[in-house]
Amino acid sequence: MEMLVLRLEAPLMAFGGPMVDQIGVIRSFPAASMITGLLGNALGWDHADTDLLDRLQTRLQFAARLDRAGEEVQDYQTVDLGQDFFDMTKYGWTTRGVVEERGKGSATSGTHIRFRPYRADALCTVALFLQPAAEEPTLADLATALVEPARPLFLGRKPCLPSTPILAGRTEAASLHQALTQFVHQHVESAVPIAPVQEMRACWPPGQGPEDTERTRLEPLTDQRDWRNQIHCGQRLVREGMITVHAGGDHV
Repeated sequence: MEMLVLRLEAPLMAFGGPMVDQIGVIRSFPAASMITGLLGNALGWDHADTDLLDRLQTRLQFAARLDRAGEEVQDYQTVDLGQDFFDMTKYGWTTRGVVEERGKGSATSGTHIRFRPYRADALCTVALFLQPAAEEPTLADLATALVEPARPLFLGRKPCLPSTPILAGRTEAASLHQALTQFVHQHVESAVPIAPVQEMRACWPPGQGPEDTERTRLEPLTDQRDWRNQIHCGQRLVREGMITVHAGGDHV
């Protein structure tokens, strides 16, 4: 089975989860909605393309591996949303070069305080495929869009710009778990040789890797998005555990 491999690496990344009030959440692995939004952004879609985004999210199957955990940092943010020189309750910054209308957002005037966690200097590898494979957009369409995206891409939040090309390559594997165990990034910038065998944290969908309950565990996630109503909903299961990565695998 053909799969795409993504390299998610940046000075700061934000793999978010369900948020309570003004307190943000950070996870080790990207959410299904984040990968869907990243790919949709590369294709040039926006939030109004709800049917396209919903369908892509439904077709998406992916697994993630934490190559480098990095360090969790927290940003304390305050902003006066009612400033006279630019009313932030109505407009937002975008990467498209045009003004964004906030529409029916929940922002109100006055000082807004938020805590936003980030993961600094981390590296996460993602293997993905689409079901059915022949439906558009195809993996080839996604690969082309990631190489030449319709607009700048970011990893979780708009300030989180990737430090390396996101598309790491393609690989053939029987499962997403196998793809993660055999794919190794070529660290050209480092003079330190890659260890022949490494243990890394990873997650994969049930049926796409080992189901060993001694070394892995099932985790319920609410990480899919109802794109029409702009809320996270539903629940899916992923299996988390340690995987063994062999440096003799595919190098990119």
